[in-house]
Amino acid sequence: MRFEGTPDYVATDDLKVAVNAAVTLRRPLLVKGEPGTGKTILAHEIAGALGAPLIEWHVKSTTKAHQGLYEYDAVARLRDGQLGDPRVHDIANYIRRGKLWEAFTSPALPVLLIDEIDKADIEFPNDLLQELDRMEFHVYETGETVRAAERPIVVITSNNEKELPDAFLRRCFFHYIRFPDRETMQAIVDVHFPGIQGLLVSRALDIFYQVREVPGLKKKPSTSELIDWLKLLLHEDLPLDVLQSQDPKKAIPPLHGALLKNEQDVMLFERLAFMARRPGS
Repeated sequence: MRFEGTPDYVATDDLKVAVNAAVTLRRPLLVKGEPGTGKTILAHEIAGALGAPLIEWHVKSTTKAHQGLYEYDAVARLRDGQLGDPRVHDIANYIRRGKLWEAFTSPALPVLLIDEIDKADIEFPNDLLQELDRMEFHVYETGETVRAAERPIVVITSNNEKELPDAFLRRCFFHYIRFPDRETMQAIVDVHFPGIQGLLVSRALDIFYQVREVPGLKKKPSTSELIDWLKLLLHEDLPLDVLQSQDPKKAIPPLHGALLKNEQDVMLFERLAFMARRPGS
């Protein structure tokens, strides 16, 4: 099993090496990178390329590690007991399987995505150490042990919002997805917009990377925002000279709401345009 990218996902050589190393070692692949660099979709593409089922566990700030194993619904059992439901005599009826349980017992080797692990409490990664290491866990209510017949392919994403524990990092194969350079970005655009006018893309990329380099920008636009912006430019059928204009008084790009996502950054570009309009500028 080797991952070589897919027609819909532009994977750099170093990313392919990381994925294949993690698959060979059967260690979780920890993927970091700024938002919009394709971390989450990578798991989808790995599953598609390998013909494996995808199991997704999207982590929230309130997510606890044990929810990935199972949850015992004692409230439902108490309610059924009060109503005289015969299901109450079998505690297994009140065990809800988590995503790790699904992955461990999947009939086909799955890809398990643990998405945005850094959103949860700092203890969350540590609480999963033993289960990810041994690929098994014990269900205390029923007395059974759930054990993976074969280690699933695990992809873990992080936006670097929190530092992850060293003990957790030691058990992972790490890869940082760098922001795409212009050549890679051109390939990504070609995947999304086959046959798009080359001059339009060239000028749009000029503006996009110029925006990212503006000092003081709070949130740099990401790949997904570039794709949205290009889609809008094509839909609105703006004249090319709108993008080709080098007038510093028009510092803010057209349809900038696709690129700039907070008022501070919009105000920054408005100030740049105002300064360019001042006499002597």
